[in-house]
Amino acid sequence: MSKSKFLYVLRWKEENYSRIATGERKEMHGENFTRWSFFFLEGFSRYPRLEIVLFVFSLVMYVITLLGNSSLISITLLDSRLQTPMYVFLGNLSFMDICYTSASIPTLLVNLLSSRKTIIFSGCAVQMYLALAMGSTECVLLAVMAYDRYVAICNPLRYSIIMNRQVCLQMATVSWVTGCLTALLETTFALQTPLCGNLIDHFTCEILAVLKLACTSSLLVDVIMLVVSILLLPIPMLLICISYVFILSTILRISSAEGRHKAFSTCGAHLTVVILYYGAALSMYLKPSSSNSQEIDKIISLLYGVLTPMLNPIIYSLRNKEVKDAMKKLLGRILLPPTHESL
Repeated sequence: MSKSKFLYVLRWKEENYSRIATGERKEMHGENFTRWSFFFLEGFSRYPRLEIVLFVFSLVMYVITLLGNSSLISITLLDSRLQTPMYVFLGNLSFMDICYTSASIPTLLVNLLSSRKTIIFSGCAVQMYLALAMGSTECVLLAVMAYDRYVAICNPLRYSIIMNRQVCLQMATVSWVTGCLTALLETTFALQTPLCGNLIDHFTCEILAVLKLACTSSLLVDVIMLVVSILLLPIPMLLICISYVFILSTILRISSAEGRHKAFSTCGAHLTVVILYYGAALSMYLKPSSSNSQEIDKIISLLYGVLTPMLNPIIYSLRNKEVKDAMKKLLGRILLPPTHESL
């Protein structure tokens, strides 16, 4: 974006602020508040030369994410050898990554090339809800997958009994219901909070960025955010750590080196994804505040929202022989369809 185009964006915002600031006035408990019909997404407008680079980077990563996760879902559905709990959970994880990136990246791509970086209220609500729902569901699902690996390694003889198809579907359903309900609760109360502005200093309707516009601090919203954060970050992470303590203890008691290597390989991909996911989440929410903290938040959010979903299918494909074999088989069917001999 050229300097003149950047100045046009700033001038357009200033000219329209007097009109936008009036908003839609309503009465609530005898007090005036503004119900915004749309929001400005500040994004990376302060760095116009960077926007083209970010557009190319985000577009390439988004396409790879869609292709990688779609392929992983396809092979788990089409290959009978992958009809096990581990791959059912992996298919759910891939679907979540597609939904998570699709909630924010298309809007980001449009705004990176547009001078009017706006989003309507309903679009902001959907974007916020999907991001929270997919992120919360993934927290629970990663803990479920850790339990699945614990049973497979620590109780291999009873694995098919404990992790039967019904239990597997119930655990996946609980993950989705928990994530979707907590996201609905957070989104509802966040968007009912009176806002004293509509300029979001972010490239997406991220809940913390939106709540920074609140006219007054809401104790109820703060309590809900705290409770949900405790339920969906430290508790699942604690369960994952406990599972891997038992897994490591069991692996160290295996006498053969080949057996230990095989046991490590079955949970190595999951552990890598857990480290990536929680590493990005904790760096976002537990880092010290600073004068440029919001800019750092944007970069971390972009990496978290694009890079991690793109890497998940790659990690599982590279570290899993069954997935690689199924992928080769699927590609062979597509590229070299079977020919029928003529009679």
